[in-house]
Amino acid sequence: MAGFGNLLQKAFYLGVGIASYAGEKAGSTLQDLRTQAQKLADEMVKRGEMNAEEASRFVDDLVRQAQKTPDSGNEPAGDRQPRRIEILDDEPDDADRATADDDTERLRQQVAALQAELQRLQNES
Repeated sequence: MAGFGNLLQKAFYLGVGIASYAGEKAGSTLQDLRTQAQKLADEMVKRGEMNAEEASRFVDDLVRQAQKTPDSGNEPAGDRQPRRIEILDDEPDDADRATADDDTERLRQQVAALQAELQRLQNES
């Protein structure tokens, strides 16, 4: 059982490491995007195609769009609604009820057998 706990701990640390790496990678990618956008904007200002204020807005808009999640769309954050879950049939039919009753009885029998086995082992000790 100790091996299982160790495995869970390693899996947890792996998940934390992957999340940390992804965050660092996303941050560096956004920084790279900002740098490239700024270079492009500077070049356009130099050519007279836009002024400094337009260039600043251009860079900010590009970075803001890159930070948006793909599923956010054009919806403002306050307008999003929780996803609806529709329950089509919440009443089990007779066959499902009978199966559930059988499963419950089978589980009760298993618990009783396990309790008897535990009692037997404790008496042997």
